Amino acid sequence: MKNKNLLLIQLLLAAVGAALFMPCLGVVHLFDWDEINFAESAREMIITRDYLTIQVNFEPFWEKPPFFTWLQVGSMKLFGIGEFGARFPNAVCGIITMLVLFNIGRKLRDVRFGLIWTLIYTCSLFPFFYFKTGIIDPWFNLFIFLGTYFFIVFTQTENVRKTYLPVALSALFLGLAVLTKGPVGFLIFALTFFVFLIIKKFKLKCNWKQVVLFFAVLAFSGGFWFLLQIFDGNFSIFKDFILYQIRLFQTKDAGHGGFFLYHFVMVLIGVFPASVLALPTFRRRILKDENDEKMRYFFQWMIILFWVVMILFTIVKTKIVHYSSMSYFPLTFMAAWYVEQICCGKKTLARWVKIPMVAVAVIGGTVAAAIPFFDHFKHLIIPYADEFTAGNLQATSSWLGFEWLSGVILAAGAVLFVIFSNRKKYEKAFAYLLLSSLIFVSTAMFFIAPQVEKYSQLAIIEFYQSKQGEDCYILSDFKSYAPYFYAMQKPENKSTDRAFLQRGEIDKPCYFVVRNKKSNTTRFIENTPDAVKLYDKNGFSFYVRDKTK
Repeated sequence: MKNKNLLLIQLLLAAVGAALFMPCLGVVHLFDWDEINFAESAREMIITRDYLTIQVNFEPFWEKPPFFTWLQVGSMKLFGIGEFGARFPNAVCGIITMLVLFNIGRKLRDVRFGLIWTLIYTCSLFPFFYFKTGIIDPWFNLFIFLGTYFFIVFTQTENVRKTYLPVALSALFLGLAVLTKGPVGFLIFALTFFVFLIIKKFKLKCNWKQVVLFFAVLAFSGGFWFLLQIFDGNFSIFKDFILYQIRLFQTKDAGHGGFFLYHFVMVLIGVFPASVLALPTFRRRILKDENDEKMRYFFQWMIILFWVVMILFTIVKTKIVHYSSMSYFPLTFMAAWYVEQICCGKKTLARWVKIPMVAVAVIGGTVAAAIPFFDHFKHLIIPYADEFTAGNLQATSSWLGFEWLSGVILAAGAVLFVIFSNRKKYEKAFAYLLLSSLIFVSTAMFFIAPQVEKYSQLAIIEFYQSKQGEDCYILSDFKSYAPYFYAMQKPENKSTDRAFLQRGEIDKPCYFVVRNKKSNTTRFIENTPDAVKLYDKNGFSFYVRDKTK
């Protein structure tokens, strides 16, 4: 294909990505914990002008390195402090990811395969959703994937002189992964590489110059911030960061436990329809008719990468859905390869694939279609819910009346997929499937998510927003980053001394947010006897303690 045509396709993909990922980034508030946590770090970096130290509540925060925070700082300086500024970097990441997948896909096979892979990734539920959020993982995963890809290119390059660039690029992107989220970025690659070496019986052509180059670039790109912290006298931050990473592997982080196969279930549901399309590729001898050695080689790396991610985070005690999101790259690749084989007539669609395809789509679509009618039957749930949940359910949504269609569209897409695949019209079958998934996730985020938020955090977000500009303290009886960000707190309003705020001689008003459960409110009243209740709303009680006269 001519360079002009390739450029045109890439410009078109970029335009489609911008149209999909950039609109409506501020339609719903940032969610606790992760989204608000990262956005607050960026806000405090802007306020303090300390671009080296990550802070939350104007205290050093050692859980994450600064790369994503720097991106959000730049975005917030362009668009202002808010939801759009916090989420814009991931919208950009979505566009870049589409272009990366297209170009890697066309180099592996051709333009058609590149487009198939890009479409499957973009139209799957969680991959699309993450590009509309303000969490770290889209950039983190992209850097790991690029680091792995360029290392694959290095191992396939025959000319030694041409190996130094892919070696350096691999190390650079893996270093950026470390600078984004920590050493697990390199750990995922290292485990994948180690399994590959075992399969290849530790046969790998490399020389000492390549090894030195790799680790030199990796150390610089991934480690310079840590070195700056140490040289700046902040060795304790570096030590706390390492201890935190170890603790995540060994224990369940607060509120983030889960059952053993948690990530497998989340990937099956969340990466629909790619997850179901990829299932047949896990069969033995699936590559027996694949004659392209480069494609076979890349496939082998992707299957190793997938299992490393899934097994690693199954072992990790802390269960958070985006921990396994790195698996989306290899999983969508395998789905794309299978779809291409079917469309080219090299393989036939396995009949059993249609069963989980329809099951996931119908169940998910039914749940989504039922949500807009929740206010009509929530009274059946309230008697069996605890006090806090019952309070949440007192909220009332403002549905437009057509939101249920998104769930119907998802289910209809799977049904059309079965109908047209039975007629051997595979291109239409896949087109309907992917289009229905894309319509579902985009409309659900725009129309359903803001209404669902009313049952969860909207009451407290609105309370915090009402305190913007007021010289006061705010304290919640549960872990939350929302008071800092949505009240736009300043350094002088910081206080981590709970006893002082509840019983001490405070110099300004202190507002308290308590989950409305009898045990919580009783304990709060005992510890804060002079607090005055303001009101109750949707499962939360709001109090104020005025400054000591």
